[in-house]
Amino acid sequence: MAEENQIIGPSKERSMRKVALTSLSGTSIEWYDFFLYGTAAAVIFPTAFFPEDLPTMVVLIASFSTFAVGFVARPLGGVIFGHYGDRVGRKKTLVVALMMMGVATTLIGLLPTYASIGVLAPLMLVLLRFVQGLAIGGQWGGAMLLVTENAPVEKRGWYGAYAQAGAPVGVILANLAFLGVSAGLTEEEFMDWGWRLPFIASFVLIIISMYVQLKLEDTPAFKALAESKAENPDEASGLKKSPVAEVIRRYPKRIVLAAGAFLSIQVTFYILIAFIVAYGVNSPTVELSRDVMLTAVLIAAAIMVPTQFYFSGLSDRIGRKRVYQWGAILTGFWGFALFPLIDTGNPYAIVLAVSLGLVFLGMQYGPQAAFFTELFSTEVRYSGASLGYQLGAIVGGALAPTIAVLLWNNFGIFYVSLYIALAAALTLLSLSALTETQGKDLTE
Repeated sequence: MAEENQIIGPSKERSMRKVALTSLSGTSIEWYDFFLYGTAAAVIFPTAFFPEDLPTMVVLIASFSTFAVGFVARPLGGVIFGHYGDRVGRKKTLVVALMMMGVATTLIGLLPTYASIGVLAPLMLVLLRFVQGLAIGGQWGGAMLLVTENAPVEKRGWYGAYAQAGAPVGVILANLAFLGVSAGLTEEEFMDWGWRLPFIASFVLIIISMYVQLKLEDTPAFKALAESKAENPDEASGLKKSPVAEVIRRYPKRIVLAAGAFLSIQVTFYILIAFIVAYGVNSPTVELSRDVMLTAVLIAAAIMVPTQFYFSGLSDRIGRKRVYQWGAILTGFWGFALFPLIDTGNPYAIVLAVSLGLVFLGMQYGPQAAFFTELFSTEVRYSGASLGYQLGAIVGGALAPTIAVLLWNNFGIFYVSLYIALAAALTLLSLSALTETQGKDLTE
């Protein structure tokens, strides 16, 4: 069957751009909410939601452990939203995920602190972080498929980058929010109530979800599947079971390999945007300011965005795997240059260290949307792509900052570099077992 969603003429181009930009805006705010927590876990939550008399390393580990709860919830979110995304459509499930994230993040900004209500404060924080994890677990599949299943085959990698760009844009927005609020307040005001403002501002996500519901249609691939099921109910009877169960039955190896392919991205990304801030602020050898570290991450994320689009477009020409593999190789080697550059204490060296790290990740993360889309058939694609992505997220990203703190504290910072290299090696092994998917017909 020929690809049904080719872009023909300016009206189709405008429609595709609208879908892509809507996906970018939704995922950007969604990731902004998720990453706000990562930054706050490094510099705010240790004092706001935990006892003051605990050692610094203990509080950091406890704070990053609550950060990990969001990752524990992500596979569950992928299962729940994957089921409904394959049954009722990509758009409806995406709307629910966006609404959940907007409400949970706003409520985090309104939570009382440990000084006010004691142990209930971190417990409520963990609960809302769990809801964030459910939402992000469902959001990625919906936003990614909304773009890639609408895109023409020859530009699927490029347009898939719009959904993927939400992650670095979310980092930029989160760091800008904290830097902006911090610049206008004293340190005491910022730690007392100013940090809440970026969280409360996430109610914007609720507005975006309403726009998606009212203005966008579902993807051609899903609509074609729905029409086929209506016309041939007997052929569809084999899919009456859960799409999640069906994709596990059909593609167990492919789900595990997709998760493995995601390890390098997840481990290194969360070290670069969360652990790196705690390292710079708390390291006795450099003792950098919070603003210096946040600014370095912000600049690096801004550089990642255009390079991610470039490598996504490159994957449309030379293949997903080749670009992805080179990104993993360079990431593994760069882990050994990362911390020596930060230890110089030179702001320019720090920006270079984080920037090249995120550029090498962009070589992997950019083509990933199209790659994961093409790994699974339409009727189980939301479930399959989400499971692979979220399993990789929980194994690679959930404890990455915590493991990095433990390695740094017990063995030295060199072992954090080894951790990055090991994740890159596992990603390369997984990629070697997956076939190239470039140019696949999504309707088959």
